[in-house]
Amino acid sequence: MRSIAFYLQFALAAAAIVKRCPQQPEEPGTGNTTTLYEAEDATLVGSTRVATELAGFTGTGYVTGFEGPNDKLTFTVTSAKQGLYDLTIRYAGIYGNKYTNIVLNNGGTEQVYLPETTDFQNAAGGQVLLNAGDNTIDILTHWGWYLIDSITIAPTAPRGPHNVNANLVNPNADAPSKALCSYLRSIYGKKILSGQQELEWADWLQQQTGETPALLAVDLMDYSPSRVERQGQVATTVEDAIEFHNRGGIVSVLWHWNAPVGLYDTPEQRWWSGFYTAATDFNVATALADTTNANYTLLIRDIDAIAVQLKRLEDAGVPVLWRPLHEAEGKWFWWGAQGPEPVKKLWNILYERLVNHHGINNLIWVWNSVEADWYPGDATIDILSADVYSQGNGPMSGLYNQLVELGNDKKLIAASEVGAAPLPDLLQLYEAHWLWFAVWTAPFINDPAWNSLDVLREVYGSDYVLTLSEIQGWQAAHS
Repeated sequence: MRSIAFYLQFALAAAAIVKRCPQQPEEPGTGNTTTLYEAEDATLVGSTRVATELAGFTGTGYVTGFEGPNDKLTFTVTSAKQGLYDLTIRYAGIYGNKYTNIVLNNGGTEQVYLPETTDFQNAAGGQVLLNAGDNTIDILTHWGWYLIDSITIAPTAPRGPHNVNANLVNPNADAPSKALCSYLRSIYGKKILSGQQELEWADWLQQQTGETPALLAVDLMDYSPSRVERQGQVATTVEDAIEFHNRGGIVSVLWHWNAPVGLYDTPEQRWWSGFYTAATDFNVATALADTTNANYTLLIRDIDAIAVQLKRLEDAGVPVLWRPLHEAEGKWFWWGAQGPEPVKKLWNILYERLVNHHGINNLIWVWNSVEADWYPGDATIDILSADVYSQGNGPMSGLYNQLVELGNDKKLIAASEVGAAPLPDLLQLYEAHWLWFAVWTAPFINDPAWNSLDVLREVYGSDYVLTLSEIQGWQAAHS
């Protein structure tokens, strides 16, 4: 078990409430007011520099120049006492949607989302557990190309009870999926399910830690028709999922959907990378604009092919945490390349086709984006999730809080993909009530820079983290 001093090194993200900045800073820990720190008064490193061209900044300027990996801005924050504080970033996102990284006291990184803006706005930038005395808060480039005006610090309010919906969005959901929903609600805010992408790595974890994850994440990628056309039917994903379910585990399914047509298949962009925007000329907006065109027909063909595999899972009694169209707002996958409206339309087509046309009722629908403009709406979504790739094994509380706000605290929330397994003590300190985490395969799960064996053993040995052996009988108990 690590000391509390170790955990005080981490910055944790995104407060749900934006605070108003006072005109004069006040030392944190001396009252309940917000404390403002101007970016131009911080320590500038690398290419960062003070500018004044964009109107609307506070103080005497703002900081630009977040262009390379070594560019950063360091604030020194002196606190009268140890405590948890909300961090708000005043920024301008004039170059589009971006992510930045926040680091407290040279600890782990926490990813913070900065939506596109035309002027200076506030973004929920995190929670920080300040030491008594001096602390440093770094803003590191990450995606870069944004402007930072100031940060503010305010005491974090205690988290109230959750108000999660009791029923699944599909009124015809089958008994196994209802049982899983009931079980997930029963542990939410109390425990976290350990998870791993792909069965071979779940078995590797058992060898390394003595425990098997409670949740297995699998990918229907190789069932995409444009892949089957080129390599035949080679996937064993459904068999792996059924095997893990029969062990008493929980199954999550995503789909790296190879574009139906238009794969470049060049030495730089091979056909098997056809889910990437850069590897295909398939335009989802054009395909969806006319239901009589050939590309729309191919979309339906692909959905029907995946329906066959989901039906196999339903027939085997496997409830599925179903997470299609993931990471859409990143635009690196073709389904998100044309912006939010086409992907929301495609999501609704998926729901209608699988639930109403094919009558598949074992799916619990998991949406995978933090941005409100991309949200298809409450009516077809059971669980909200985020994919987080930040080193340091932090609790990712910023993105968690953003998802709480997105769903009005009525949806369960999951860390559906992570690069680094979160440390359980940090999750509890920051009240980041992720329902599960699932670490991606190599090079993340087995890279000590992301997940040392000591950290993995600490995570899998924690009473707060549920493993496969600890969830046995969940379905019978909630049927």
